[in-house]
Amino acid sequence: MAVKRKKKKQSIISKLISIVLILAAIVVLSNVLKKIYNMFVLQQQAKLVEAELERLKEENATLTSTKEKLEDPEYIQTYARGEYMFSKGDEKVFYLPSED
Repeated sequence: MAVKRKKKKQSIISKLISIVLILAAIVVLSNVLKKIYNMFVLQQQAKLVEAELERLKEENATLTSTKEKLEDPEYIQTYARGEYMFSKGDEKVFYLPSED
């Protein structure tokens, strides 16, 4: 009778240990899955930030180019004459009809 009780007690203990180990495995697995998901989200954010960085680099290059042009008096004169119809000395500005 003592052997049966001992086997029954060992069976219960082994079942409890199995349940605890299964629960621990579930907790560890859920943590791993959370980390994988977070890594995926961060990779997507990194791609967006890299795209934004590229756009900003292009915008910076354009603005730098414009700044350098605006420091040139010849460019400013040409720009003002073309965009705002400024004349030079005794020149006269004529407005021609557009084809539109």
